[in-house]
Amino acid sequence: MTITRRGTLGATLALPLVGTARAQQPWPARPIRFVVPFPPAGTTDISGRIAAEMLSQRLGQQVIVENRAGATGNIGAEMIARAEPDGYSFLVCTISTAAINYSLWGARMPVKPEDLAAVGLLIKVPNVVFVPAASPVRSIAELVATAKARPGKLNYGSAGSGGSPHMTMEFFKMRTGIDIVHVPFRGAGPMLVEAVAGRLDAGCDNMPSCIGHIRDGRLRALAVTSSERAAALPDVPTLAESGIRDFEATAWFGVQAPARTPKAIIDRMGAEIDAITRDPGYRARIAELGGAPPGLTPGGGTTPAAFEAFIAGEITRWAEVVKASGARVD
Repeated sequence: MTITRRGTLGATLALPLVGTARAQQPWPARPIRFVVPFPPAGTTDISGRIAAEMLSQRLGQQVIVENRAGATGNIGAEMIARAEPDGYSFLVCTISTAAINYSLWGARMPVKPEDLAAVGLLIKVPNVVFVPAASPVRSIAELVATAKARPGKLNYGSAGSGGSPHMTMEFFKMRTGIDIVHVPFRGAGPMLVEAVAGRLDAGCDNMPSCIGHIRDGRLRALAVTSSERAAALPDVPTLAESGIRDFEATAWFGVQAPARTPKAIIDRMGAEIDAITRDPGYRARIAELGGAPPGLTPGGGTTPAAFEAFIAGEITRWAEVVKASGARVD
């Protein structure tokens, strides 16, 4: 038995559901849950909702986004790691939940890498270092000079401890020798509200969630953390151009499933994610937000195997940064 879905090439293989009650039904036979382990309005939420919208059209079943925030993404990650591996629960994972948290949380980490299966990478994005629009600081050099003149007096906000923006700034502090206090928030939305209001001295965030405030003039971008300037903010220099050599920190967002999810379902969902990330419409949407496609396979796509290898490399890379920076969660 086969099913036909919009936006695909021909008929697709019918995948049997796990469990005897629905053993003869094709997958997917009902709505699918995408758990976003952070609050609404952040890049995890934005990228998850874009993917869910397009996957709903391709799969012929609604992909429903459910925000389950807390513990730098660990609450949502643990929920999916413990979920029934029936192909109806997926995690919108991040560089934090899938890589940084393992070294940051150490023995307190409730999830192990083997508890989750890689499905596909959705998007890579640079981070942006910014200040409120009313700040007198107009460059990275000025931020460093101000911080060195007032050690321990300035602060910076992030979407939460252990996230890519937090670790980017800790790496930045290491490279510049400044003492600036981290103020973690429960998501990018609340942090950006405080930054726009001028109640933070500086901030760092993934580009998709802060770019609107930058374009509207409510925040002043000082630098992007990618190796090259971002097409979405072409006038903003990189940290390397700002004097911080050999500095690159790219955030990323993807999809994982409970580890025991049948391979046929993971492969099917992985193929659908690969298809949407190659779609010109998808690429145009993420480019407008400052994002780039996965780039794990020829043509810029993704597969479960390629994403799994990518995650393994990121776990190792960020463990070194966490150790060197002394960063921790309280």
